[in-house]
Amino acid sequence: MAEAASKRPGRITDVFRPNRLVSPGAMRLVVVFQLVVLLIVWTLSPYKVLPKPGEVFSAFQTLWLKDGLAQELMSSVTLNVEALLITSVISIGLAYLTVLPFFRPVVAALSKMRFLSMVGFTLVFTMMVGGGHPLKLALLTFGMTVFFLTSMASVVESIPQARFDYARTLRMKEWRVVWEVVVLGTVDQAFEVMRQNAAMGWLMLTLVEGINRSEGGIGAMLLNYQKHFQLPSIFALQILILLIGLLQDFLIGLARSIVCPYADLTRERR
Repeated sequence: MAEAASKRPGRITDVFRPNRLVSPGAMRLVVVFQLVVLLIVWTLSPYKVLPKPGEVFSAFQTLWLKDGLAQELMSSVTLNVEALLITSVISIGLAYLTVLPFFRPVVAALSKMRFLSMVGFTLVFTMMVGGGHPLKLALLTFGMTVFFLTSMASVVESIPQARFDYARTLRMKEWRVVWEVVVLGTVDQAFEVMRQNAAMGWLMLTLVEGINRSEGGIGAMLLNYQKHFQLPSIFALQILILLIGLLQDFLIGLARSIVCPYADLTRERR
C-alpha cells in the first residue's frame, strides 16, 4: 500500500519529499518558479562580467537584424543534421554488424578512438576531403561516430540471451533472429542513443566551426565576439545554442515516441 501511494501524484509540497510522484501541473509550477528566481538573480547580479537581460535581448536583436544570425544559424543546423544522419547510419550499421564475430575487433578499435582529439585529425581530414564544408562535416562526423558507436554497440551486447532463444523456438532462421531481436528490438534504444549523441554533436559543433571558419556558423560568430569581448552578444548566442539544442532533443524524442510508442508504454508499466 505504501509503495502504491508513493506512485500516486500528491500535493505540491511533495516536491520536497524523496521518491514522490508529482503531478505534471505541480512540476510546471516548480519550473516557472525556478525560472522566475533565476531571472531575478540574473537581473540583480552584482557581477559586471554578467550582462543584464535587457542587454542580451538588445544584442540578440542586433545579431538577428544586422549581423546575419539567421544565415549563420541555418549553416550550423544544416551541418549538424548532415553529420547526425551520417553518424547514425555508420554507427548503427556497425553496431548491428557485431553479431558477426569478424566485426567485433573493428568496432572495439573504433570505439577506443573516442579518447583522441579532433584537433589532431584536422590535417589528416584536410588532406583527405579538402577544406570548407567537407572538412567540418568529416570532423564532426568522426567526433560523434566514436561515441555513438560505443553506446550502440553496448546496447546490442546487452540484449538478453533469452530473447535470442525465444526467437529460435519460433523456428526463425538466424538472420531472421538478428532482424527481429537485434534490429527491430533495439529501435527505441537507438533513438535514445541518437538523442544523447546529438546533444554531444551540437556541443562539438562550435569547436568544429572554430577550427574552420570558411562557412561561418554560430561557432565562428561566438569566437569572433569572444575575441572582441562583447559579452552581451556572447550570452545571446549561448542562449540561442541552448534553445536549439533543447529543440533538437525534443524533436528526436518526439520521433522516438511516434516510431516506438510501445517503449513509453513499457516504461509506464515498470
